[in-house]
Amino acid sequence: MSPTPLPSHDSELYIGLMSGTSLDGVDGVLVQWNTAEQMQVLAYAAQPFPADLRQELLALNTPDGSNELHRAALAGNAVSRAYAEVVAQLLLQSGTNATQVRAIGAHGQTVRHQPQLHDGTGYTLQLQNPALLAERSGITVVADLRSRDVAAGGQGAPLVPAFHQGVFSRHDQTTVVLNIGGIANLSILPAQTDATTPVCGFDCGPGNALMDWWCLQHTGASYDDQGHWAASGTVHPALLARLLAEPYLQQSPPKSTGRDLFHPAWLQAQLQAIPSNITPQDVQATLTAFTAHSCADAVLRYGQGSNSVLVCGGGALNTELVRQLQACLPDSQVASTAARGLPPLQVEATAFAWLARQCMHGLPGNLPLVTGARGPRILGAIYPA
Repeated sequence: MSPTPLPSHDSELYIGLMSGTSLDGVDGVLVQWNTAEQMQVLAYAAQPFPADLRQELLALNTPDGSNELHRAALAGNAVSRAYAEVVAQLLLQSGTNATQVRAIGAHGQTVRHQPQLHDGTGYTLQLQNPALLAERSGITVVADLRSRDVAAGGQGAPLVPAFHQGVFSRHDQTTVVLNIGGIANLSILPAQTDATTPVCGFDCGPGNALMDWWCLQHTGASYDDQGHWAASGTVHPALLARLLAEPYLQQSPPKSTGRDLFHPAWLQAQLQAIPSNITPQDVQATLTAFTAHSCADAVLRYGQGSNSVLVCGGGALNTELVRQLQACLPDSQVASTAARGLPPLQVEATAFAWLARQCMHGLPGNLPLVTGARGPRILGAIYPA
């Protein structure tokens, strides 16, 4: 389908919706672009997933053969209903009519990410029903934002480095952006004066996914608030060394990962190899250290020349995790993206609003050197209002 004609006025409104591998819910933003470089977030809304939907999405991450197609279709409907509720909140907060919004960039909920596997192409699967979202919101929806990059031989992820480049890069210094959601991904943005060094980006390992799961099993809380529970424990050196020995961490980019690798069974296998008794809070402390060390190792390996690390995603709110990151990166200043004008929970949703805009303009949304695709591609399928 050809991109729908754009309005004649300069100002464009887009909504970005993101529900990431943390499975905690939906973040949404309403963003106005005046030019390709100038944007403003007008409204932000978030809504947690109902407990039963979160549990079903988590279950669908693991093949079990029990009526998965039926369950996935219904879960996709439920995700889109949650998306539509966030859209309604954004419109109400901002006093915006649905007809004023050019398009919604809707990521969907990733339940399987296996690019380049099985048949050489592989796949990445995000559950949602974009047609239902378009019906409920009355706004054009841009969805299925990863599969074209996979079809072109890429990983389909990460897609955010191109957006990070436009928002966070600086004239005379290399900047690192570290997004810590369920999985952590890294963007290394060369100085704008450096025309020879390309943007680098990849998934560097687990973010909050393992920490959140362990916390839920042992405390009943869905996440470790500010990392207080982890801070009460002691890092177990042998377990940390075993976690850091995961081969994925040493792979060279382009690369991407997800719950297909870093899942509860993977963690249990690592724990069973540790002979000594270890308390739940010590495991939490070690998992926090695992995320901090794997992220820091990636920064040190690929982000040379940078003294600024901007953190976004839910992990930016984990005080203990950020403290450990700073300890691992003594020569860099670790700070929230809020210091550059975009709060950490708004970054990914804004990136998907940007991807929707790219699609509607007929412009590429991927960076081939980041994803490994054969070239730039327009990403997304358009569901007209």
